[in-house]
Amino acid sequence: MRNVFTQTGWRFLWLSVLVLILDQYTKNLVLENIELYQAIQVLPFFNLTHVYNYGAAFSFLHDAGGWQRWFFTIIAFAVSALVLWWLKQTTKQQIILPVAFSLIIGGAIGNAIDRLMYGYVIDFLVLYYQDWYWPAFNVADSAICIGAVLLIVDMFKNKEEKHA
Repeated sequence: MRNVFTQTGWRFLWLSVLVLILDQYTKNLVLENIELYQAIQVLPFFNLTHVYNYGAAFSFLHDAGGWQRWFFTIIAFAVSALVLWWLKQTTKQQIILPVAFSLIIGGAIGNAIDRLMYGYVIDFLVLYYQDWYWPAFNVADSAICIGAVLLIVDMFKNKEEKHA
């Protein structure tokens, strides 16, 4: 069993735990210190704004009547279990792929915890330019997106290595 945590991608599970702790900690800070819908300008293009997301990415299905809470929670745990299995299949030589998987697992579980506890995900990071606003997001969303980008990087890196 010890080899699993040194010879496979599971050696990066600490990253999932770190994402999960940072995500829940920042969401707790928002709950305790920022009123719902309050916006605090940090930079001319960045606010901290306390909002709730009842849907998924970009508030997809936010007004679906409540069933989406359980649907997205089940999907998050199912995907996390599958990615955890994939993570175990990675080798000690691989770095980008297991890091990507670990970020995705931490982010998915972080948002799933919100759905279980509150029925929605707490978002608070808002980027904007003049009247154009990117949808609010959080640390878990950021980890999932960075993980997805790393999956693409790994795909191209492996493609290049196979042709070399």
